[in-house]
Amino acid sequence: MPETAALSHHGQDRHDAHKLPWVNKYVFSIDHKVIGLQYLFTSMFFLLFGFMLIMLIRWQLAFPGKPIPLIGGLLSQALAPGGIITPEFYNALGAMHGTIMVFLGIVPMGVGAFGNYILPLQIGAPDMAFPRLNMMSYWLYVPGGLLMLASFFLPGGAAQSGWTSYPPLSIINPGQTVWLVGMLFLIFSSLFGAINFLVTGLNMRAPGMSLWRLPVFVWAQLVTSVLLLLAFPPLQAAAILQFMDRVAGTSFYIPEGLIVGGQALAASGGGQPILWQHLFWFLAHPEVYVLILPAMGIVAEIIANNTRKPLYGYKEIVYSMFFIGGMSFVVWAHHMFISGMSPALGNFFLVTTMIISVPSVAVLTCLVFSLKGGSIRFTTPMLFALAFLPLFGIGGLTGLPLGLTVTDIYLHDTYYVIGHFHYVVVTGTIIALMGGVYHWFPKWFGRKMNDAWGRVHFWTTAIFMNGIFFPMFIQGLAGAQRRLYDPTAQAHNIVTQPLNIVSSVSAWLLFLAQIPFLVNFFHSIFKCEKSEENPWRATTLEWACPSPPPHGNFDKTPHVYREPYDYSPEGYLSDWRPQHQEAGARP
Repeated sequence: MPETAALSHHGQDRHDAHKLPWVNKYVFSIDHKVIGLQYLFTSMFFLLFGFMLIMLIRWQLAFPGKPIPLIGGLLSQALAPGGIITPEFYNALGAMHGTIMVFLGIVPMGVGAFGNYILPLQIGAPDMAFPRLNMMSYWLYVPGGLLMLASFFLPGGAAQSGWTSYPPLSIINPGQTVWLVGMLFLIFSSLFGAINFLVTGLNMRAPGMSLWRLPVFVWAQLVTSVLLLLAFPPLQAAAILQFMDRVAGTSFYIPEGLIVGGQALAASGGGQPILWQHLFWFLAHPEVYVLILPAMGIVAEIIANNTRKPLYGYKEIVYSMFFIGGMSFVVWAHHMFISGMSPALGNFFLVTTMIISVPSVAVLTCLVFSLKGGSIRFTTPMLFALAFLPLFGIGGLTGLPLGLTVTDIYLHDTYYVIGHFHYVVVTGTIIALMGGVYHWFPKWFGRKMNDAWGRVHFWTTAIFMNGIFFPMFIQGLAGAQRRLYDPTAQAHNIVTQPLNIVSSVSAWLLFLAQIPFLVNFFHSIFKCEKSEENPWRATTLEWACPSPPPHGNFDKTPHVYREPYDYSPEGYLSDWRPQHQEAGARP
């Protein structure tokens, strides 16, 4: 549909929106804003559920073999007899925690929620290019997630082979079939969303919105969509092959002569377990940047707004994101240094891993330099954005030893890996997503969250996150292996066992720290004072329409006259000049 026709079509939709039945308007909606909020609430539920799983794991790690207090008696006797977690249930908790947090929580929030709601507004579009495909993306995500949760209640329980699902364990362990079916739903959901984001971002920009006038957040979503579009199909194929191994008797991943329970597995016959590792990590390493790129985009928006000056190195940030996206496809095998690959091949992935760290450092450097000379406002969103910079930096720097073949041999599969990954994804991505919630909450609901409780949430969250993950570096350097049901079974782990208690207590306190946020969030939706349309005095187009925006977003098509971050322009009375404001006009 041509752009002008699309705008006219959505303008008519805006007048007819009130005629839609409630189910069509709020459940099976084709409005990108409603779908964005659906992703937001659903992903928040999954994040909370995944967090609850890890709190059970942390009890077992801190006090192995002891009954869980309070809720231990509520668990099934098959999973936790006498309140004590069984090894099988422990493995299921670990596998499902990783799966839920990554595929059902963080990615749907960063891309599905923030991307769906904000991207069309920032480019001046009335909706996504394919509204029904957008709805289909969400309604594939939901059953995929529900299948994952339902697997806990099926015979054999949930998947028990880790979130990476390495064969041959994933072929013979129970629970994996439902995991694979759920993943196929989630993969199709991501592919539909990626197509929609790319077409929308490139073809539905408002007049005057050239590519170099796009906000950094939009660029981050576009690069993320390319990664999803190219990296998920290999995992889709890999999941289908693993599904066939489990239900159809094939042996794509089952090696010859595999012995299970003292007997040769009937279907074994020349399969390659390492094939799954290659296909999985070809997706899973770009997936790391699917997690972090939207976070970088959110932080860039918040920093530009709260320093009241243009971003330092806008084009350098964008080019770095392109470079990160491209290089993410040639570093996957640094996860496989100890799988038996040749030293020459290992050296190739070592070099590419060191190279891909450069653009990440460039983005962080530009964001830090953006603070210089700024009139910084220490708002709640800005606190989260500022915390992102050093915490993500720690995550990146601690990843370098894992990209070197020599040091990775020692650190592989230790708690050091868990600490590194969670500093990137939790103290990096989730911190940024929290800042984004506070920043765009007035746009979503027309109200502003309570600032005092927001600051309480920030400080407690930042402290307890570090309390969880920093001790893991010490444990990993001491040789403590991850995924152990009882860490004290290995004598050398007893020395660092007190750190497991520190991490566990911090995890439970972090959960309590989210209660003020949840109360603040839901109370503010209905009870807090209404916000003005542009409370942050921001320059980008999403603040040029009412808060919350009506169906169709804009009363008339906006026209873009300048770059996205025209703060404190020289010779101008105000310290901000919106993108849609004509030259000479005053805000």
